[in-house]
Amino acid sequence: MSDAPNIENLKPFKKGDPRINRKGRPPVLPDLKEKIAELLSEEKSGITGLEAIIKALLAKAAKGDTRAAQELLDRYYGKSLQKTDLTNSDGTLKPIITTLTDAQLKELLKK
Repeated sequence: MSDAPNIENLKPFKKGDPRINRKGRPPVLPDLKEKIAELLSEEKSGITGLEAIIKALLAKAAKGDTRAAQELLDRYYGKSLQKTDLTNSDGTLKPIITTLTDAQLKELLKK
C-alpha cells in the first residue's frame, strides 16, 4: 500500500452520475416533535406525561441518582459554562496555531 492518495477519489463527479443524491437526505419522521409534544401533554390520572417524567426524575434524584439530578439541574439552570482563558499575562489574545507534523498529517489522511 502506497502513501500516495488515490487520484480517482479526487476527481469531481461527472454530470448525471447516479451516485449523487440530488434530492438530499429524505426527511426522517418530520412530525416527530409534534407527536412528542402531543404525547407529553396527554393527561392520565390528572397528570401530563411531562409532569410524570419530571416527578420520576425528582424521585430518582432524591434517592441519590446523580445523573437524574444533573439532568434536572441542567434543564432548570442551564449547563454550567467551562471558561477558557485565551489571554496572555499582558491581556493580549493568545494566538491559536495548529501545526501538524508530516507523520500526523499522513495519519489523518489514512482515516
